[in-house]
Amino acid sequence: MKQRTAKIERNTKETKIELSLNLDGSGKSRISTGIGFFDHMLELLARQALIDIEIKAAGDLHVDQHHTVEDVGICLGLALSQAWGNKAGIRRFGTALIPMDESLVRAAVDLCGRGYLSYNVKIRKMKVGEFSTGLAREFFRAVADQAEMVIHLDLIRGEDPHHKLEAAFKAFARALRQAIEKDPRESAVPSSKGKL
Repeated sequence: MKQRTAKIERNTKETKIELSLNLDGSGKSRISTGIGFFDHMLELLARQALIDIEIKAAGDLHVDQHHTVEDVGICLGLALSQAWGNKAGIRRFGTALIPMDESLVRAAVDLCGRGYLSYNVKIRKMKVGEFSTGLAREFFRAVADQAEMVIHLDLIRGEDPHHKLEAAFKAFARALRQAIEKDPRESAVPSSKGKL
């Protein structure tokens, strides 16, 4: 079986990012972005998706976190797309309903070859720790665009901002895990068009 791995390096005036992943991993991660809460969310993503991920990011955090968070999303999206190749034999779709204490988030993904994000995770509080909560949307948008996948994230209920974001990252991870799994009944690309 062909290894489903990827390595991405992205250097701009704002960030320097090195990212590698293995879609058929065990959930191991080594993450360093300079943003503690974001690192925690990425570690949860790797563990719940059973993807091995290494990320080393240096960004202009003296300005703000936006460039680092968005560029990590860009690199993750590019790496996912590179690793799954033509998508032959995968399930393609994934869904998850994940609780985190009082919070509940539903995720659905389609590895369809078109980037789209529907993000309905409303958080009034501006920060969790030092993490700007609005940047979660930017991260998922970058992943969706670069991986050319559809992502729907819907907060069904919740109060604590940390719990809301953690449920969202875990729900996305579990839906992604389902979508990238090999389907024992499918060897072709899972589309009537023959291409995704």
